[in-house]
Amino acid sequence: MEKSRPLWDNPLQFVFACISYAVGLGNVWRFPYLCQMYGGGGFLIPYFVMLIVEGMPLLYLELAVGQRMRRGSIGAWRTISPYLCGVGVASVVVSFFLSMYYNVINAWAFWYLFHSFQDPLPWASCPLNSNHTGYEAECERTSPTQYFWYRRTLNIAPSLEASGGLQWEQALCLTLAWLVVYLCILRGTESTGKVVYVTASLPYCVLIIYLIRGLTLHGAVNGLIYMFTPKLEQLANPKAWISAATQIFFSLGLGFGSLIAFASYNEPSNNCERHAIVVSLINSATSIFASIVTFSIYGFKATFNYESCINKVILLLTNAFDLEEGSLTADNLSAVQAHLAAAHPHAYAELLPQLKNCSLEAELDTAVQGTGLAFIVYSEAIKNMEVSQLYSVLYFSMLLMLGIGSMLGNTAAILTPLTDSKFIATHLPKEVISGLVCLINCVIGLTFTMEAGNYWFDIFNDYAATLSLLLIVLVETIAVCYAYGIRRFEKDLHIMIGHKPSWYWKIMWAFASPLLIISLFIFYITDYILTGTLQYQAWDATQGQLVTKDYPGYALAVIGLLVAASTMCIPLGALVTFISRRLKRENISTVA
Repeated sequence: MEKSRPLWDNPLQFVFACISYAVGLGNVWRFPYLCQMYGGGGFLIPYFVMLIVEGMPLLYLELAVGQRMRRGSIGAWRTISPYLCGVGVASVVVSFFLSMYYNVINAWAFWYLFHSFQDPLPWASCPLNSNHTGYEAECERTSPTQYFWYRRTLNIAPSLEASGGLQWEQALCLTLAWLVVYLCILRGTESTGKVVYVTASLPYCVLIIYLIRGLTLHGAVNGLIYMFTPKLEQLANPKAWISAATQIFFSLGLGFGSLIAFASYNEPSNNCERHAIVVSLINSATSIFASIVTFSIYGFKATFNYESCINKVILLLTNAFDLEEGSLTADNLSAVQAHLAAAHPHAYAELLPQLKNCSLEAELDTAVQGTGLAFIVYSEAIKNMEVSQLYSVLYFSMLLMLGIGSMLGNTAAILTPLTDSKFIATHLPKEVISGLVCLINCVIGLTFTMEAGNYWFDIFNDYAATLSLLLIVLVETIAVCYAYGIRRFEKDLHIMIGHKPSWYWKIMWAFASPLLIISLFIFYITDYILTGTLQYQAWDATQGQLVTKDYPGYALAVIGLLVAASTMCIPLGALVTFISRRLKRENISTVA
């Protein structure tokens, strides 16, 4: 078994696989949002503290376990202790949930990529109504980019209860996304090892192009100043530290079993310590790099909107008060407004409701994350660029590479334990196992292409992994340090990398990281309790904006099942092992 296990062609291929998996959409659409919310450059302080206390130690631990045990998550934890088989099963369940909905993002990226070849871009302006007498009313109430996202892409239902039908265009894009993933994982490390060179490196090429373009955009400096100006008072905000810890935790992909699966294909003498440091630092550096790109785009978008607002006010005042053209500018606008309010109080008062309060700071303060940033804010900025089709193709190609790279890790976490199973491996070839996993995920994933599919996507995204992963990694850390034994683990590492871990690693594994995970776990449980009734954001076409609604009872039941399905695997696995061992012991004593 040891000799027949597939291996990466070289250590660099393994590093690229880890980077491709860890560097994902969260680096592009969540980290910039957290910087915006929690003190700009000041957020980097809690972020790097959490990287040292939590990120690197836990990443090293998972890579070391995978490399030492040379099994997927189920086999690795069963080898450490038979009572821990449920930990591996829980990781597989969480990865299965993630794969079900995560590839929908790739489907959306394909959809936008295909539309990026149109001139003009379809989200650049509102479409005409059916009578061709004006623009679509829903689009006029919102913006062309939001209309394209909510109506043309999602064709979103007004609520979760109105499930609606299947969107065949999105269903085809999802099928294509799963076909691409299947082709990438078809032959295990043999095919994945080649693909990761592209999925890991292409996003950096696109980010560099965007950085060069972004820094030359009008108003980019405003965004960068906003990002790098530290608001140190946010360091006293507990949520800034919790958000930093959460971002590190999920960005590195801890607990899914993907890192254990990847490391299991290493040579036993591979220096996993060095690779853990390299991967975690590259992941964090990419987040900062992506934020510089994002904030230069933010600055451009905010400045464009601010100047458009100013120009509308100037045009309105010029026409209303018959001012000389060119006499009113952005520099003297405030002074002229004060003069007009004093000289023509009644006329100015009538006009006041139409005068918008234009503020660059307010535009920059508008914080957006997730799909809102990826598919609305970025497409809003792209449509105002020169050669917008080129930048649109580059951007959505980058999203695809990031998404597919993460999917390779997610599917590896499912497939490695399955192919490790002698029963399954002897009856089904690797290609069939991969095909069945992709087919099952694709069929279930069609739920997310229905009119209410985006609401189900949010449920899975918010609740399928958070608490489960915290519990999984907590049990992993305690199991290695106290069940397997830190001294025994030290000896294993000495055999693998040629030296024992330093006091830093041991303190983090044994004390700091578990305490931090327990703190995060308590925070999330408390937050869920204090929140009361769980709510979601629904699209109201009549208002052209999102409105808050309560989740119906069956949605709350699904949320409960999502959390329980993975977390209950851990105690159930231990219970089943205990009962089966007890029965074996009784059978032996009966025979004796």
